[in-house]
Amino acid sequence: MKVRKIVVDSDIIVDHLVTNKQRSALRILMEQYFCYTTVFNAIELFSLAKTKKEMQAVDDAMGAMKVLGLNSKSAKNIGPLFAGDLSLTGLIAGVCIESKLPIVTRRASRFKKFPKVKVLSLRDLIN
Repeated sequence: MKVRKIVVDSDIIVDHLVTNKQRSALRILMEQYFCYTTVFNAIELFSLAKTKKEMQAVDDAMGAMKVLGLNSKSAKNIGPLFAGDLSLTGLIAGVCIESKLPIVTRRASRFKKFPKVKVLSLRDLIN
């Protein structure tokens, strides 16, 4: 049996952190997939956290997933994708491309500038 792997975008993690439901979309995904996120998603999430409690919640969420980053080899492969337009979204897309993993998001339009990224709709995965 092949393990299904996905990268989870920040919007799904934020929803998990603020939801009052027992089973957030992230929890449902984690039951069916091996979930990753990127160091750039982590940066995005930590930038939103304003209190110690929120920082701890983000830290806990990051501890529940494998956090993907970059090294010099992957940076060399990803660098040419940007053509001067370096953004967190672009870096997230680059990690997805380099790791050959799809990203799950509610905001597919976020990645429209990066056609090499396989974007999966949350709605399609947890119906």
